[in-house]
Amino acid sequence: MITHISPKQLAEWIAGATDGIRPLVLDVREKWEQQTASIAPADFELVAIPMGEIPQRLAELDPARPIACLCHHGMRSLRVAGFLESQGFESVANITGGIDAWSAELDPAVPRY
Repeated sequence: MITHISPKQLAEWIAGATDGIRPLVLDVREKWEQQTASIAPADFELVAIPMGEIPQRLAELDPARPIACLCHHGMRSLRVAGFLESQGFESVANITGGIDAWSAELDPAVPRY
């Protein structure tokens, strides 16, 4: 089941990770979007793979690792989260509202576009 978390809830979701596995935030936006606005990893690893490249690059992701998907507003990331879940990934979350909500809720220094 896909968990829906707001940017403010990400730290709590990360803290809930078990077995000492460091969670991953998967940014599925296009490269130009990542260059326009990005986040700095805190207690998580940040990996950027555009949504269209996920199927070909699936082997780069660990199905046992908690993954929170991020996009601009939360729709592409929800689709990727659903795809990952269908591929057997065990702990998948969608960051609802995406980087736009991240800017509004957590870090106004992150540009909105």
